[in-house]
Amino acid sequence: MPNQPTAQTIPDQPPPFYYLHNFQQAMIWVRQRYADLLDDEEQRFLSCFDALPKASQALLVRLIMRKGPHFRRSRLNYPEIGDLDIAAAPLLELGWLNDQHPLDAAELGALLRKDEVAALLPPAAELRTLRKPQLVERLQASEPEARCFHQWYPGHAERLLTLQVGELCERLRLMFFGNLSQGWEEFVLAELGIFRYESVNITPESRGFSCRQDIELYRHLHHCRSQLEAGLPCAEVLTLLGEPQCDNPWLRSRHARLLFALARQLEREANLPQALMLYERSGWTGARQRQIRILEKLQQYQGAWELVQAAITAPENEAELQLALRAQRRLARKLAQPPHPVIIDSDTLRIDLTLPGPHSLGVETAVREHLHADQAPVHYVENSLITGLFGLLCWDAIFAPLPGAFFHPFQSAPADLHSPDFHQRRHELFAASLAHLDSGTWQHRIRHTWHAKQGIQSPFVHWPVLTETLLDQALHCLPPAHLRTWFQRMLQDIRANRAGMPDLIQFWPEQRRYRMIEVKGPGDRLQDNQRRWLEFCNRHGMPVAVCHVQWAKP
Repeated sequence: MPNQPTAQTIPDQPPPFYYLHNFQQAMIWVRQRYADLLDDEEQRFLSCFDALPKASQALLVRLIMRKGPHFRRSRLNYPEIGDLDIAAAPLLELGWLNDQHPLDAAELGALLRKDEVAALLPPAAELRTLRKPQLVERLQASEPEARCFHQWYPGHAERLLTLQVGELCERLRLMFFGNLSQGWEEFVLAELGIFRYESVNITPESRGFSCRQDIELYRHLHHCRSQLEAGLPCAEVLTLLGEPQCDNPWLRSRHARLLFALARQLEREANLPQALMLYERSGWTGARQRQIRILEKLQQYQGAWELVQAAITAPENEAELQLALRAQRRLARKLAQPPHPVIIDSDTLRIDLTLPGPHSLGVETAVREHLHADQAPVHYVENSLITGLFGLLCWDAIFAPLPGAFFHPFQSAPADLHSPDFHQRRHELFAASLAHLDSGTWQHRIRHTWHAKQGIQSPFVHWPVLTETLLDQALHCLPPAHLRTWFQRMLQDIRANRAGMPDLIQFWPEQRRYRMIEVKGPGDRLQDNQRRWLEFCNRHGMPVAVCHVQWAKP
């Protein structure tokens, strides 16, 4: 893959067959990495595709990249391809396109305008008052049988092309990206400089799936998730899901997350026994806490107590410990256990303000404008500043080309970013990055990365917020010891600890000091992750305050 273009090399318009070139590059990438996993159909597709005329290749790729699978010939306009009927002929011969595909009334209705649907119905005065879905319902009731497009329109010259290899190309897309959330538009966005990605040395051995079973399991889990989101009842999704077996830790985690989502839906539907069973099977983060809540609702207090004790003894993260301690106090009363001491948050400085408002840009902006001064500037940073400094200082560790971390050129983060062993696998690399905080080179290191990597996608750096002014003030006022402590906490649990940080930060450059401020508007209260960050900052002597705002009465 070529390097990402710089702003100076971005063309005003992409070349005419840019999409074909991108698809060909992706297929070369797939061949290099998955030759041993491709089935006969996929191998035959790649060989036949290479032998097609360029115009036919281009038409097929155009249709692959559009929402289909049915396309009206009159609505296809690709001047660079030339005569589309000539380009389609080899694709029809291969069976990759079909111009005789039967459509039922609902499928036909999705392709027609309202007036075109009405024209297929017997004339009636009320047709003009009906919406298109109602017209389609009438058509389906009067014409229930599926038929080819030209049979719906006898004597009409319009032609319909149906893509027959869409599912096959979805498998190839999955192999290239390692997921189905990214699409072929990634090439264009990168070429136009809209998205820029870190250049990582990705070897031909780097790939997202190690065996064919992994590919099929990913597709199966994705399909089951899609069915759940489409509203298929949980019982039917569970039947469809079955009990897939897999040795791949990444896919096991996807399976666990799907079970958790099913359990949450069952819990919302008040099917508590079934939800309880699925939470236990899932093992996904937060599943044990949901089990405790359900057992409490079912008044099975002893079972809930035992899970609480297990969570306190070996919590999966700080959030679970926080919730388990609350549940322990509740259950102690139910089971006549000795009362447990209430853990009171450390004292946090409180600021009470009455401001004119409500402010059109939010309560945080109102507080920032009120507290801001030339000698004590205030910035609205929320979770962007500390995570951004972490991302800049530890850039090399985050983007290290470890096995299984990067397998295509459009990754904004390593694939294992949220894996439990993310830090452990890169322990020496992160230690080397954090060592700059002790050697006095950390400011130069962060500034250098800020300039060198400007605009490149990162899971931690939000470039629009991390301006040079904010960066300079932060590097001047934030003690490296505080940075190290924050960064180490993030590395303990990236998913949980990258959020919940205070909304604002205020600097006093002349004194080289700072204060973080969490803002709460009328009726708002601290969330659990915010409480954990405030407690952490208080415990380590980091200046932090909570600002409670009331709007002045008119």
